[in-house]
Amino acid sequence: MPSPTTTVRPRLAARAAGLAVAAVLAAAGALVAPSAAVAANPYERGPAPTVALLEASRGPFATASQSVSSLSVTGFGGGVIYYPTSTAEGTFGAVAISPGYTAAWSSIDWLGPRIASHGFVVIGIETNTRLDQPDSRGRQLLAALDYLTERSSVRSRIDASRLAVSGHSMGGGGSLEAAVARPTLQAAVPLAPWNLDKSWSDVRVPTLIVGGETDSIAPVSSHSEPFYTSIPASSEKAYLELNGASHFFPQTVNTPTARQAVAWLKRFVDDDTRYEQFLCPGPSGLAIEEYRHTCPSA
Repeated sequence: MPSPTTTVRPRLAARAAGLAVAAVLAAAGALVAPSAAVAANPYERGPAPTVALLEASRGPFATASQSVSSLSVTGFGGGVIYYPTSTAEGTFGAVAISPGYTAAWSSIDWLGPRIASHGFVVIGIETNTRLDQPDSRGRQLLAALDYLTERSSVRSRIDASRLAVSGHSMGGGGSLEAAVARPTLQAAVPLAPWNLDKSWSDVRVPTLIVGGETDSIAPVSSHSEPFYTSIPASSEKAYLELNGASHFFPQTVNTPTARQAVAWLKRFVDDDTRYEQFLCPGPSGLAIEEYRHTCPSA
């Protein structure tokens, strides 16, 4: 498998091919519209990104939400959908997020509108039971994505080829399970992930793991760090460790987490290379204990 710096994903390859054709036409004297370079990536959504935009409490898209009853779905326990209200820019990628062991979606629900406001459809799920283990939560995340793209009232707003998963604690461990089970996913973002399985050598989905330095429930030394290390170097991956953060950092608004998660989702779900600048060299400052990354090739 090619190295991380030479890996070219299918849509990026198509984009490069399109630009090459445009160059040939231009050389031959054909008229190339000024918007051709922009149109080469049909998945870009929203304005050019800035640190201020990523750190704001909301992104550029107005959002709405709707509840999903457990009685109307199969495979997971219902939840809440957050989505951009405008359809002017076309369809959006979608993200399913799971809470942790014994927790409800409300424990991390700030993530829903925060991520959706950057141009995603997000479903925050309730699990079938509060005691569900990571493998079950992984299956439920995939069931929620299937519901979003096949049956939900917002399915026409979603590009079913651009899907991602995330979750906290056992939900984070579940997002790793989902990434293995469905390698066609575009991204995974485990937050303080917990899982008895320590080796994820079969993960091919671009994965950002966020851990807390002082986590005593899923210590980074026995969870986040070995999870990250075990993912092959040929897969896009990053590890963000938050300075002094406990296991429960996702349960309150956490700007470093939001900033990096949104940048990761935009880069890999939307193939939006404008966000590359936030991944390489990556975040720094007092809130960051450590950051590692394979640094994808723009």
